[in-house]
Amino acid sequence: MHARVSVGSVPDDRLPVVLVHGLGMSSRYMIPLAKHLAPHLRVYAPDLPGFGRSDKPRQALTVRELADALAAWMQALGLERAAFVGNSLGCEVLVEFALVYPQRVDRLVLQGPTPDPEARGIARQIAGFFLIAPFEHWSLAWVALTDYARSGVRRYLRTLRSMVENDIGEKALRVSQPTLVVWGTRDYIVPYEFVTRLAGSLPRGRLAVIPGAAHGINYSHPEAFTAVLLPFLLAPRAELFGEDFASEAVAG
Repeated sequence: MHARVSVGSVPDDRLPVVLVHGLGMSSRYMIPLAKHLAPHLRVYAPDLPGFGRSDKPRQALTVRELADALAAWMQALGLERAAFVGNSLGCEVLVEFALVYPQRVDRLVLQGPTPDPEARGIARQIAGFFLIAPFEHWSLAWVALTDYARSGVRRYLRTLRSMVENDIGEKALRVSQPTLVVWGTRDYIVPYEFVTRLAGSLPRGRLAVIPGAAHGINYSHPEAFTAVLLPFLLAPRAELFGEDFASEAVAG
């Protein structure tokens, strides 16, 4: 697997953070967020198999297989434990990863988690992408189109099928790690009602809302996203098990 890795010096006692991209994308659109996090944490942003510059398996991988590939990549890198930030499909991969490889996950951030159980059809998911397009940063369209072309339409659709068939809501009930769910008020792929239910169902869940942001917050609003992330990522783990953790925060 190809990955981007920050090179700046950070305190040795801080956990690394791994950024996991969404459907059809690559680590390229994680760069704005990575740049904001890099002064504080060691950042890794891999391209999942089939996407970006990573190898292209003949068959598109399922959500579970992508989680297994992420674990194998960590093993090869000698990365024992980390915090994780996922966007869209990346959230599904990370929930699966947290259940199968819990010892590797210190805490999770699920930004724009999919799929909404009320809109799990492929056609409705694709329609959602068109609805949010006017509210994303214009340059994200070029990144997305070139990444989609690199992965191919067939792989995109087959991965999308695995994505919409995956029940993240049911699996979230069994995620024991502290988890921050992040949602943008213009994210028309992921309804507010769904993220509130998801955050509430997580044993150690909290919801943060970023006004004016759509689905690709890591690309379009990296400063606001970082302001929400750093208190969570840098907090001592004991603080994330306090009674006041499960609440809602709104970023300005």
